[in-house]
Amino acid sequence: MSCPEPLDHVVTGSGPGLVLIHGTGADATSNWGPLIEATRDRYTVVAPNLPGAGATATDPAPIDLDELADRIVATARAAGLERFHLAGHSLGAVVATAVAARHPGAVTSLVLHAGWVRTTAREKFMFDLWARLLRTDRELLARQLILTAMGPGLLASLDDDGFAERAAGFTAMLDERILGQIELDARIDLRDAVGRVTAPTLVVASADDRILPPHHQRELADGIDGAEYLQVPGGHGLPFEDPARFFSIVTEYVDRRRAL
Repeated sequence: MSCPEPLDHVVTGSGPGLVLIHGTGADATSNWGPLIEATRDRYTVVAPNLPGAGATATDPAPIDLDELADRIVATARAAGLERFHLAGHSLGAVVATAVAARHPGAVTSLVLHAGWVRTTAREKFMFDLWARLLRTDRELLARQLILTAMGPGLLASLDDDGFAERAAGFTAMLDERILGQIELDARIDLRDAVGRVTAPTLVVASADDRILPPHHQRELADGIDGAEYLQVPGGHGLPFEDPARFFSIVTEYVDRRRAL
């Protein structure tokens, strides 16, 4: 059997391993940049780019979740990590769950934000809309994502220029290379995997998440033995709308597990 190919990735710092997996349409730096800078003094931080992000090539075949999980581990090992703390946002949380289920000996602790166990008809409908908009008008998709991914507090604070600036930023992130990620979003089913996760786990839900509402994260936490559940204010895009809050949650949990 051939070894899985590592993904393009950011690696920096020194100390115990910390692997960070980004969500759909983002990349390692846009999703995790401030956290990478904040933790590199005490962790070896590895942030892979999923297929279609960074310099990781797209694949004409549908992305296989198990193979992607194996590539995450191969990426960590290429950076010198045999064991690591693991955090994921959205699709990254799904991939992180698959990693922890398939490679329990590699994962020291697990933080999952805005993850889900199974894509239902509602989410399939939404992801199909994303794909259609991406193929026809990236700016329309960006506008739709701003209105659904950001929490009401942030949306209420934006003026005309603020909305325009956000729309430009989201539009710049989006291109058809991420269609494979969206297609993977539409067929997630971790029901057989969650029971195999043995790492200490924190599941984080955003109270105002309109993309993957908190009942998804509750289901995820219920499926992982001993998982902690934390619900905080904000929307699905918490790493972008309130990075200080989001990254403090991740670092506090990982630092606590490191100290045990």
